[in-house]
Amino acid sequence: MEYNLADLFESVVDTVPGREALVHLDHPGTGAERRLTYAELDRAANRLAHHLRDHGVTPGSHVGLHLYNGVEYLQALYACLKIRAVPVNVNYRYVEDELAYLYRDADLVALVFDAEFTGRIAAVLPRTERLRHLVRVGTPPPGAPEPAVAPVPFEQAEASGSPDRDFAPRSGGDRLVIYTGGTTGMPKGVMWRHEDIFFSGMGGGAPTGEPVRRPEELAERVAAGGEGLVFFPTPPLMHGTSTLTAFIAFHFGQKVVLHRKYVPEEVLRTIEREKVTSVSLVGDAMLRPLADALAGPLKGTDCSSLFSVSSSGAILSETVRAQFSALVPGALLLNNFGSSESGFNGTATEDSGPDKGFRLRVNAHTAVVDPASPVHAPVAAGEVGRLALRGHVPLGYYNDPRKTAETFFEADGERWVLLGDMATVDEAGIVTVLGRGSQCINSGGEKVYPEEVEQALKAHPDVYDALVAGVPDARWGSRVAAVVQLREGAGPLGLEAVQEHCRARLAGYKVPRSVVFTERIRRSPSGKADYRWAKAVASGTGTP
Repeated sequence: MEYNLADLFESVVDTVPGREALVHLDHPGTGAERRLTYAELDRAANRLAHHLRDHGVTPGSHVGLHLYNGVEYLQALYACLKIRAVPVNVNYRYVEDELAYLYRDADLVALVFDAEFTGRIAAVLPRTERLRHLVRVGTPPPGAPEPAVAPVPFEQAEASGSPDRDFAPRSGGDRLVIYTGGTTGMPKGVMWRHEDIFFSGMGGGAPTGEPVRRPEELAERVAAGGEGLVFFPTPPLMHGTSTLTAFIAFHFGQKVVLHRKYVPEEVLRTIEREKVTSVSLVGDAMLRPLADALAGPLKGTDCSSLFSVSSSGAILSETVRAQFSALVPGALLLNNFGSSESGFNGTATEDSGPDKGFRLRVNAHTAVVDPASPVHAPVAAGEVGRLALRGHVPLGYYNDPRKTAETFFEADGERWVLLGDMATVDEAGIVTVLGRGSQCINSGGEKVYPEEVEQALKAHPDVYDALVAGVPDARWGSRVAAVVQLREGAGPLGLEAVQEHCRARLAGYKVPRSVVFTERIRRSPSGKADYRWAKAVASGTGTP
């Protein structure tokens, strides 16, 4: 047995086959919910795996998952892994041109998709070269054009396959690909070996403790432990945060709860009903609506089972953390740091905040290095560098050797990945993350990182959300501009009040020189910032 994700899952299944593994509480077509034990999820994945294999999906073939959250997503994910195919996440918000790019760039040969996307797929299919097999979940909308390749209904595909595990041996070198759009540019496919992402993205079977030392130890720990933990990944599974959360839960032999889409009120009802212990989300955009609902229409909802709320991909501001903590005092609020290229890097310290920045306790494999140095040498304490991770890192970007060469390197016989985040490190080894280098604003030679200014803005009691971008300036080259969404019912807030608030927390050159107020900040379904939109709005060329 190796560190292969399908092997590891099957070892857990064989240890606790009758334990509840997965609950989908708004499953379409069932009228209510769908619950599967570990053995039932395993057999369902086996059936779909056989169907894909019988229709030409071979080891190494790329299969797209163009789906909302649900049983089918995780079932299809494991089906691919079982036959050594490569699952590829597809952002369901993409329009036709973006989908055509991703389908071609990823060399998809098969696609499992939700019926709501039938029209887009029909339009895109003629622009793809290799995509030849479609499996559709649900019934398409009336009048939706059918793709040139007839989709197989998901129920038919599942029913046609054997529930048995007659699969070829697998390895820790088998792959999965996580496409990441980031905040700018076209999406890139990050290529991970199973063994590498198991240790870097999933904690090696123990995210907060000692990783397993051999693959068989995972099931042994499940056998020795109990049940009762309930993991609730609330962002879309198409983003790495939620998928990795589900993997971690299964590696513990615990239960995963899913909603098809994020509805704050339903999330709270589910926490109460299912006795959820751990919620993962992305930033204020997802936590603040929970706090508002708990303080308003769902006041009194029992969230006492909640042990932790973790955010990655966006920082929870101190204002929102304090609001939620007052409502659910027993929950630990964690600002985790990681990426599709690095997995998990560390957790923010308790003294992180607008005054001190995003301070991070990093793992032993993370460093701050000089990107200009030929050997990427570590920077001295207090100097600005880029975050980097060594050891269990991805192989590179799929179909992008140039970007791979820019981001991945070898030093002293180890593989490294150079992340996009700028940071400093102090004498005690605490890292302060400044922000994405690609979003850095150069104003008269001074560097301003948008995330730092955004944290200061969101510390204002009337600010609901904010994004910061650089806009052209005749004197300084660029100036700091903010796009702000006020809280519902907040009074008028002008530029001078915003600047006065920020000056108490930021150096003068970081204070926004202009502010555009908008009804809603544009973010992805996972809560990530849309900086292209923010820049256009701040410069007057986009619609607020």
